[in-house]
Amino acid sequence: MPAAFRLRTSADGKHYFNLTAENNEIVLTSEMYASRQAAHKGIESVRTNAVVKEHYERRAAADGKPYFVLKAANREIIGTSEMYASEAARENGIEAVRRVAPTAPVAEA
Repeated sequence: MPAAFRLRTSADGKHYFNLTAENNEIVLTSEMYASRQAAHKGIESVRTNAVVKEHYERRAAADGKPYFVLKAANREIIGTSEMYASEAARENGIEAVRRVAPTAPVAEA
């Protein structure tokens, strides 16, 4: 299955997207947006910023599990990863986002 931005609507009517890699695993989840149009702008921001290594911030959750956030040029978070079992797995996740985000199509749900 090809990588894709999968646009979704939450139970309360907000919009968000997941970026999936070629293996259909979610590698990045967006914030909640008030409109579909705003979510599409978020996707374009991810496409633009995903290739910039300095826009990834490596973090650890309270339980110590590694994850990352992708930030826009204005330093606002535009996507958050899943929790990973290791730092190496986190690095693989970052590389997946860098590889697939620029050209991944949008799948409307």
